[in-house]
This record gives sequence, structure tokens and C-alpha cells, in this order.
Amino acid sequence: MSAATGDAEAARAQARETVVAAGTSFYWAMRILPRQRREAMFAVYAFCRVIDDIADSNDPPEAKLAALSAWRTEVGAIFSGTPSEPIARNLVAAATHFDLREYDFLALIDGMEMDAREDIVAPSLATLDLYCDRVASAVGRLSVRIFGENSPDADRVAYALGRALQVTNILRDLDEDAARGRLYLPRELLERHSVPVGPPAEVLAHPNIADVCDEVAALAERRYAAAWGAMKHCQHRAMRPAAVMAAVYHATLVRLRRRGWSRLDKPVSVPRVVKIWLALRHGLL
Repeated sequence: MSAATGDAEAARAQARETVVAAGTSFYWAMRILPRQRREAMFAVYAFCRVIDDIADSNDPPEAKLAALSAWRTEVGAIFSGTPSEPIARNLVAAATHFDLREYDFLALIDGMEMDAREDIVAPSLATLDLYCDRVASAVGRLSVRIFGENSPDADRVAYALGRALQVTNILRDLDEDAARGRLYLPRELLERHSVPVGPPAEVLAHPNIADVCDEVAALAERRYAAAWGAMKHCQHRAMRPAAVMAAVYHATLVRLRRRGWSRLDKPVSVPRVVKIWLALRHGLL
């Protein structure tokens, strides 16, 4: 084995370990892919993980932005075939083989920069939608191409499903985000339900916060419905991983709504056996 081949295999192994260690629902959807597509998705996930860790670090904003800027340069190097970081080198083959688009990687960095500049608190609906597009739908646009679909309908799946998954994450992580000084619930909905915008922990303690969360959950439901509708116009086999992701995250949303919004510190998750069942149901049928 040559040194270059050994380095490539080590980078792929690192990407796989990153996904497994994260314990993410993403893993169950990607397991049904053929090896080359699965390894490409793991490489994309590892990239997302490293830039997300930068945005979530305790470093000052200027240090975060400098680190993200370095990754912006590294993305350019991926598409010129000259990256230096192992995670970036692992993406060269995927970007070439699956015709991935540079601007989708850059959109992800744009989203991380939104978090890095300052803690987001009660963004407008328009800002929240832009954030979701950058940090989630951009991943979807990369993903559907790796799955084997690059049609406008596949991009519509990415548009809707990315937003659905991100809004589900927002509702799941309200308590955790508040501890970091962040609050992604939209300002217009807080105002509609007479919840004053203030420190995140105080906002979440307001008696009307359940009404806000119910509206946000309904928004997520509409996005899931739109994603499933768009999937019907795509190749069934290519969309199986997206269907698994939608099913697992929608199961999380259902459990969140069932738990309610008075005990935001009570964690909600989908049991492993349910994830396996959903992966089998949507990945094989």
C-alpha cells in the first residue's frame, strides 16, 4: 500500500468513526447506501462536524471566524485538487465523482459564521429560514447528489427536508441552546404570543412558550409534508436515505410534541430499535 493510499484510507476511517461516535440518526440512513456513496456521505458529515465544532467552541468570535475562513480556503482547494487537511482531501474524490457544488460547502460555512459572530437570539423568520438553508438544506443539496439524484425535484427535497430537520433539532435542543445563550425561536412568533424577547432561559420559562413551540412544530410538519411530496417525483432508490432521515427525525418531532413544552430539560430521543425498524421500512421498501 502506498503512503497516499494509506493516508486516504486513514481519512475514510476517521470519517466513519466521526459518524459512529456522534451517535447521530444520520448513521442509520447512510448505512443503506452502497459503499462509495456511504463513504462520500461520511466525508461530508466529517466536514460538517469540524466546522460546527468551531462555531460551538468557547473561542472568541474573531478566532472562530479566522478558523472558518481557513476552511473556506480549504474548500477552494478541494475543487482545485490541492487540499491540505485530511478531511478535505477525503472530499476530493466525492466532489469529483458526484459533481458536488462548491457553493453548497461555502453555504455551510456561511451558516457557521452566523453562529460564530454572535449568539443568535430570537431571529426573524427570514433570518431563521436563511440559517436553516445554510446549515441544513445545503447539506441536503450535497446529499441528494451523492444519493444519485441531481434533478430540480431532488433540490426541492433538500430545501424542505433540510428545514424540517433543522427546526426539529431546534425544538429538541431548546434547553441546551439556552445554556449557551442561544435561542432560535422566531421573533415574530414570540411577539404573536406575547413572549418578551430577553435572555433565552427567561424566554423559555414564559407560560406562553408552549404556544410558540406548537407553531414552530407545525411549521416543521409542513416542511416534512413538502419533502415527502417532492420525493414522489424523484427516483425511489436514490431517495431511500432521505426517506429514512425524514422518518427518524419526524419520529423525534412526534415525541417532542407528546412530551410537551413544560419540561424542556427532559431529553427526547428515538430508541435504537425504532431507528432500525424505520431504516428497514424506508430503506428496503
